[in-house]
Amino acid sequence: MKVLKFLLIIVIAAVVIFGWRWYSYVSNTESPYQEVGIELNSRMPGPINKWGCDKLHATFQNVLPPYGCQAATDPKQWR
Repeated sequence: MKVLKFLLIIVIAAVVIFGWRWYSYVSNTESPYQEVGIELNSRMPGPINKWGCDKLHATFQNVLPPYGCQAATDPKQWR
């Protein structure tokens, strides 16, 4: 039982840390090209990734989209 509680604490801590890091990336106003943020956003499930890409696009409209936010037909366009 103690091992299960320990593992649960580890999983919750990881979700909070990675979730906070991802959110700070998609809500930043400096650059859409932060390596860790791009990697986290590109690995998010579909609706979460789309929301993150939409938020980045609203902030950085005039730049090329980062990996994970590119249109399938044209990588120079936001999806």
